[in-house]
Amino acid sequence: MAIDVTLPQLGESVFEGTITKILVKVGDVVKKDQALLEVATDKADSELPSPVAGRVLEILAQVDQVLPVNTVLVRMEAGDFPATAAAPVAAPAAAPASAAPLATPSARQAAREHDVNLAAVSGSGDHGRIGQDDVLRAASAPAPAPVAAPAPVAAPAIPQARAQQLAATINTGGGFPVPGVGYGAFKVPAYREQPGDKVVPFTRRRRITADHMTYSKFTSPHVVTVAEVDLDKVSKVREANKDRYKKEGLSLTMLAFVVQASARALRENPTMNARVLDDAYVEFKDINIGVAVDSPDGLVVPVVRRADELGIRGIVRGIDDVAKRAKTGKITIDDLSGATFSVTNPGLKGNLFGGAVISQPNVGILRMGEIQKRVVVVEGPDGEDQMAIHPVMYLALSYDHRIVDGVAANSFLWRVTEILEKADFEV
Repeated sequence: MAIDVTLPQLGESVFEGTITKILVKVGDVVKKDQALLEVATDKADSELPSPVAGRVLEILAQVDQVLPVNTVLVRMEAGDFPATAAAPVAAPAAAPASAAPLATPSARQAAREHDVNLAAVSGSGDHGRIGQDDVLRAASAPAPAPVAAPAPVAAPAIPQARAQQLAATINTGGGFPVPGVGYGAFKVPAYREQPGDKVVPFTRRRRITADHMTYSKFTSPHVVTVAEVDLDKVSKVREANKDRYKKEGLSLTMLAFVVQASARALRENPTMNARVLDDAYVEFKDINIGVAVDSPDGLVVPVVRRADELGIRGIVRGIDDVAKRAKTGKITIDDLSGATFSVTNPGLKGNLFGGAVISQPNVGILRMGEIQKRVVVVEGPDGEDQMAIHPVMYLALSYDHRIVDGVAANSFLWRVTEILEKADFEV
């Protein structure tokens, strides 16, 4: 019986994948769950397992192809076959001549907007993948001239109908800046290489991150509010317990306390645990906190699920687990999907505070600042104010002003601060 193996939807909001490696060939006999291909998405890289034991009849995908979900990648014949079986099988199907060149979604959109033929564009990404900047460079390139002198880069050539459409859009208030090109009377000057300059092509992960951050800033009206947190009590709790955790192979960090405080505050302030729809918004039942960690391919945001139901120990285990797998390249799509809020920590070489860009489709992200010892005013035993030296940190909350107003944001941040300053934790 023939079985079609299709590209599944490998995570929330993932609608296409890039074939990075083919692990079998036509005629191979494979076991159930044996990896057939490797697929990269904007979330992570994954192996696609065989749903049955059987033999590979056809391989319909090629390395570096960008394919939508539900595309048939491999055709299998289910059954038990000898490992040395060499029955006649169909040859691998060639990619259709009309297949689109390897390009990111943002590049394809830019190509449509600027009437650029992707087949004529040289890609600067991994394996020659075409990025948005490649398309914009092609759109702004001058026509070939018989003279040898370098000509300045001209504005993108736009057909008359398209120019009229853009003009109408701008005149009605719907204009938008074009990255690498400009907006209105402002034009981005062309780059001219100088001796010693180093041009660094975007990696696939960096391009995905760049597109995500640009989309987030364009979509969500960001507002940032900052709280100063006295960590004296919670630092003492951490110092009293960190060696005990260390003996168990766990790292009791301040991040764990901030994640739990955030989870509890989100339960009390559900507007921060939400996402925006077309003409409404949804407040999530589950509180799943994405925690930004570094990986060999760049920053990723694995998820600690139902964080409000976990104690400090559970959160520490969750963070340690996903952080270790991220750093060893073993993170999965499921690990990175479903966050309803995010917490980011700049690490040991941090800074006072900063406003992070919201990770879509969340409506908020909390950024930890660097912990510094500072002089603070505290109430003494006799009720008089006195000075003390305490560890202090700034927490900066970036929130989406489409649905989160200042009252809700400040209430959430105030509650996080209160939980941390009271050290209201069971460790």
